[in-house]
Amino acid sequence: MKRVLSTLVLVAGVGAFSAAHAAVLDQVKAKGFVQCGVSQGLPGFSSPDDKGAWTGLDVDICRALAAAIFDDPEKVKFTPLSAKDRFTALQSGEIDVLSRNTTWTLDRDTKMGLNFTAVTYYDGQGFMVKKALKVNSALELSGATVCTQTGTTTELNVADFFRANKMKYEVVAFATADETIKAYEAGRCDVFTSDVSQLYAQRLKLAKADDHMILRDVISKEPLGPMVRHGDDQWFDVVKWTVFALVNAEELGVTTKNLAEMMKSTNPEVKRLLGTEGALGQALGLTNDWVARMIKRVGNYGEIYDRNVGPGSRLNIERGLNKLWSKGGIMYAPPIR
Repeated sequence: MKRVLSTLVLVAGVGAFSAAHAAVLDQVKAKGFVQCGVSQGLPGFSSPDDKGAWTGLDVDICRALAAAIFDDPEKVKFTPLSAKDRFTALQSGEIDVLSRNTTWTLDRDTKMGLNFTAVTYYDGQGFMVKKALKVNSALELSGATVCTQTGTTTELNVADFFRANKMKYEVVAFATADETIKAYEAGRCDVFTSDVSQLYAQRLKLAKADDHMILRDVISKEPLGPMVRHGDDQWFDVVKWTVFALVNAEELGVTTKNLAEMMKSTNPEVKRLLGTEGALGQALGLTNDWVARMIKRVGNYGEIYDRNVGPGSRLNIERGLNKLWSKGGIMYAPPIR
């Protein structure tokens, strides 16, 4: 009898746990859109155009999420957030997901009541300088003044780098990315430091972009990806597997252009991915064709990368580490099965 009661309690507990942790997806479905936290304007990742339409890699992750849930990538509302305010907005429930060039660290993953879900971009911190300085290496920056943004991992990284190399420097910190790049352009500092992807994006804002260069030195690991609140495993899974599905789709060669043909594929992996076999979408609280919806509306990870930050964009950043693991990079996703 004790074993039976224990089993009943366990089953009841699992049911209660599932109900308690399905809140965000239920709320998103009820209100009809995903509230997505993004940057205040970082070309290639999240920035609005003159008409207020948002584009970028981080933006497309949210659009893919909306496509998976609603079969409509436009069912997203974007909240622009500073580096300082981004975590509070997620903690308070102002946004459902934070998809904003945010580095995955142990401290952030354990002390804030938040969870990183997956890596959407492998980055690293670098330096931008005026070509007129004739500097070829970060090791030549001793005595430099360095512009950076507060509330980011860059301040600690640059301190570690200069201390480790026994070089002197002076930090000039600003609250927003726009303030930082404007100060650098105005000559208030010798160097602008940030994630390399941001350096490419911010350089586009300079009046004479060709007068500036990004040094080859990369001084840190900056894995970037979306975050959700602790305590909702279903929503955590939905966001996490949205990213994984986009990567798996690229690996399996499923694109926006060939989706209709791939829906007829006899490849077991493709069939599971697109939901023509099995019922894996139901485990997430979604339809079984959730991945097909994303690919049709937004494309796979490679398509998202290319048009936002790769060869189809003004940034034209090489894939590098963000190539698929099968093509010399480290972008890798667990299998959908």
